[in-house]
Amino acid sequence: MDAAPRIAIDAMGGDSGPAAMIAGIARALRRDSALRFLVFGDERVIAPELSKHSAIGDAVEIHHTPEAIAATEKPSQAIRRARTTSMGMAIAAVKDGLADAAVSGGNTGALMAMSKLALRTMPGIDRPALAALLPTMGDTDVVMLDLGANTECDAQNLVQFAVMGAAYARCGLKIDKPRVRLLNIGTEELKGTDELKEAAALLREADYLPLSFDGFTEGDQLSRGNIDVVVTDGFSGNIALKTAEGTARFVTDLLRRAFKSSLRSKAGFALSRPALNLLKVHLDPNNHNGAVFLGLNGLVVKSHGGASPKGVANAIRVADRMVRNDITRKIGEDLDDFRAHAFNHEAAE
Repeated sequence: MDAAPRIAIDAMGGDSGPAAMIAGIARALRRDSALRFLVFGDERVIAPELSKHSAIGDAVEIHHTPEAIAATEKPSQAIRRARTTSMGMAIAAVKDGLADAAVSGGNTGALMAMSKLALRTMPGIDRPALAALLPTMGDTDVVMLDLGANTECDAQNLVQFAVMGAAYARCGLKIDKPRVRLLNIGTEELKGTDELKEAAALLREADYLPLSFDGFTEGDQLSRGNIDVVVTDGFSGNIALKTAEGTARFVTDLLRRAFKSSLRSKAGFALSRPALNLLKVHLDPNNHNGAVFLGLNGLVVKSHGGASPKGVANAIRVADRMVRNDITRKIGEDLDDFRAHAFNHEAAE
């Protein structure tokens, strides 16, 4: 894609609402002034925020609606209000071809339900998955999915997630043949559920796909940098993600407490500040903000509800990158190859 993407923004989603979303747009435009935005929400609160960022200029087009999806609203309730809420209208803009992607920091369950209903799943995909980049000790991040969209998955779902995750790694990390592993309770072939074993068998046979299946991995290896894509069901994935986030906060809080414990510790903090700043940047969730719903006929990016303007800008960057690399087409082509080989294998048998 040569032209800069048009991105639909749910301005009312997230903890800070339009303030963070508009400031995030301003940061994104400083990185790429060619981007264009359709902003959905209450114009009475959006316009004052826009006036704070003169650099935005005519890059933003406001679509007024006073209705928004609450953080506590059930997906079944949200769906009934999809046509009149900022979240639903942003997704509809993607469906109608007015925008190339949508970004929202609102209710995850509602966003998933409305996105799936409006955009539908791609041919060959049973369930969409939520994928995000996580920091590692290596030179690149790791793609992990599913992070909460599907609590239970069969072997076919996991294989589809592997195909989608590998496409994400090719688009987002520029890795030609990503290393893919299934999250398990051990690396031995005999360990794990029947669904994991079956998925592993299918992926071992799919050597024609643009991915390298490396078997199983355990949770303590996620950040080592020797994996490009980690595949699991949404239940385990969400627990792993929240555990990793909690551990990062635990470590930073311990360091903060330790450096305040004595005068000698405070002096040590002054000497080690450059290294600690690097650690802070590496662990800052805003630097990895932006999870993508993969497997839909359109792109939707979930920004963390508490994301700062920097985090929102990063979510916009993820959307921009996925659109420019045409990830939906790449997933479709890989799935076509997988289904064709599976059909030929069944016919031969």
